Amino acid sequence: MMREQWFPLFALAALGMVVSGTQAAIGLPPESAPLIRHFYKVHNTCANVEPFIRHQVQQVYANDKTVAPKLIKLLYADCMVNGCDASILLDGPNTEKESPKARGLGGFVLIDKIKQVLEARCPRAVSCADILNIAARDAVYFSGGPSYPVFLGRRDGLSSNAAWLDFPSPSISWESSLAYFESKGLDLQDMVTLLGAHMMGRVRCSNILDRLYNFNNTGKADPTMEESTLSYLRNECPPKTRLGQPNPLINLNPSNPGHRFTNSYYSQVLTNKAVLGVDQQLRYGGDTYDLSDEYASSIEDFKLQFAFSMARMGGLKVITGTNGQIRLNCRAVNK
Repeated sequence: MMREQWFPLFALAALGMVVSGTQAAIGLPPESAPLIRHFYKVHNTCANVEPFIRHQVQQVYANDKTVAPKLIKLLYADCMVNGCDASILLDGPNTEKESPKARGLGGFVLIDKIKQVLEARCPRAVSCADILNIAARDAVYFSGGPSYPVFLGRRDGLSSNAAWLDFPSPSISWESSLAYFESKGLDLQDMVTLLGAHMMGRVRCSNILDRLYNFNNTGKADPTMEESTLSYLRNECPPKTRLGQPNPLINLNPSNPGHRFTNSYYSQVLTNKAVLGVDQQLRYGGDTYDLSDEYASSIEDFKLQFAFSMARMGGLKVITGTNGQIRLNCRAVNK
C-alpha cells in the first residue's frame, strides 16, 4: 500500500526532524528560512501563540460545529491557489474572496478575532497565514480528529487576485482531480485523503444538479448513484428554484449532520452514496479505491494520513524570512 511509504516520513516530521528528499515535494521553503516547530517560542516573539488560538477556536466551536469544515475549506482555498500566504483573507475589489468560486467560504470572522487577540498580546509577531493553519488544526481536533504539529514561520502575502482561483468543477473525474492536485505539488494519496474533508460541511445544490438531473447531458441522473441517496438529494435539491428562493444548502455527508471527524465519507464512496461527483469518482480508480477501502476500515489510518496531508498542504509555496509581511489586520496589507 502507498501508506507504507508515507507513514515513516510523518513519524519523523512529528518529531520535528528534517526529512531529506521530501522538502521539494511538499513545497517547503529553502533551508535558509524553513518552517519550524514552535517558531514563535524559539524566536521569543509569542511563546503561547498556540494556546491563545486554541482557546478562541474552542469558544466558537462550542456554539458552531460548522467552524471545522469552514476552516478546513478556507485553508484549502488559501494554500491551493497561490500558496499558504493568507491571500484569501484580503478584502478589496478583484481579490480572491470576490471570485464567484470563493462563494460559501467562511471562518473569516474567527480569524479576525484571533488576530485581534494576538495583536494585543504579541504585537506585530504572528502572521495570518500561521493563524489560519493553527486554527484549522485545532478545529479538526475539536471535531474529533487528530491534533498534529504545525510547522510555523509563514509570512503574509502582499496581493490577492480573483483570477488566481482555479478550483475545478466538483463533477470532474478522479484523473482530472489528480492532475489538479499534482499541479499544486501534492499526490494521489493527498488527494484521496484531503477529499475526505467532505466528511463534514455543506454544499449548495447547484453543485450537484448535473448529477441529479442531467448527468453528462443525458437528461437523466448519474446511473452510479445509489437509489435512496438519489431520492433524498432530489427531494432536497429541486431542478429549479423559484425566483428569489435561495440556492439550498445540503450536508456533504448526510450521515454526519453534526460535522464530526469520521471515516464514514469513505463508506459513502464505496456504496455509491457520495454527494459530489468527484468524491464518487474515488471508487473507480485502482489506488483511489484501495485507499478509500483502507480508510473506511480504519479511522486511525485515516487520522494519521489526514494529519500528514494537511501538513503537506500547509507547506505549499510559503513565504518566509524577510519576504512578505506580518499583517496587522488579516483583511488588509499594511500601509
